[in-house]
Amino acid sequence: MKTYLHAFVMCQSMFCSIPAPQIWDEKAKDKMLLFLPIVGVEIGGIWAALAWLCGRLELPALVSGLILCAYPYMITGFIHLDGYMDVTDAVKSWRDLERRREILKDPHVGSFAVIGIVLLVLAQFVFFASAPETADPWILLFVPAVSRCCSALAVTGLKPIATSQYADQVKPKSHIIVLLVMLCMALGAGFLLCGKYGMALIGCMAGHGLALGRAYKALDGMNGDISGHALTIGELCAVAVYALI
Repeated sequence: MKTYLHAFVMCQSMFCSIPAPQIWDEKAKDKMLLFLPIVGVEIGGIWAALAWLCGRLELPALVSGLILCAYPYMITGFIHLDGYMDVTDAVKSWRDLERRREILKDPHVGSFAVIGIVLLVLAQFVFFASAPETADPWILLFVPAVSRCCSALAVTGLKPIATSQYADQVKPKSHIIVLLVMLCMALGAGFLLCGKYGMALIGCMAGHGLALGRAYKALDGMNGDISGHALTIGELCAVAVYALI
């Protein structure tokens, strides 16, 4: 039990800006991803509450759009945006595999990453600013949980790049089963509580899958940057459905 508690705290401190004790336990390292969807529920709960509060306060659409657009990036310490930018630079370079992997690990920011991040943030802002007043904000509770279930499943089940931090971790098949159960629970709860807005979760999965497939094929393997890249695009697709449904 202590190992699982440490795994949760480690996951919280690594993937979320909500304060958590600074603990590192090597024995808990391979269990961290099991708690990524739980961290997603925390993030989603605040996101949904912010959306509800913006509606209650009748804030201007542009102000609400800015708050709801910026929140998921800021609460994660921009860690997933970093992965999005790295993968965008690597994949869009259209170089050979070895060079793409070098670009992936290059700390410098390339032009493709800059263009990509501008379009990403602009799109998320516009979707939130355009969302109708009748949109159900509580679906945002489940979006980060679903996106993180998908990312955790991808890291657990797909072949890692040799340089990935996950390459040497033990990945029991039981973890895949647990993550699939969590994903089904999040999907079921989203449709049950939010009706048609549950389709935002389907949009999240579709966007995540498409982004993941392209990046995985282009880089011939899986790592944390690809996980963040797919998560970010998946959540953008969820927001698009939320605004347009």
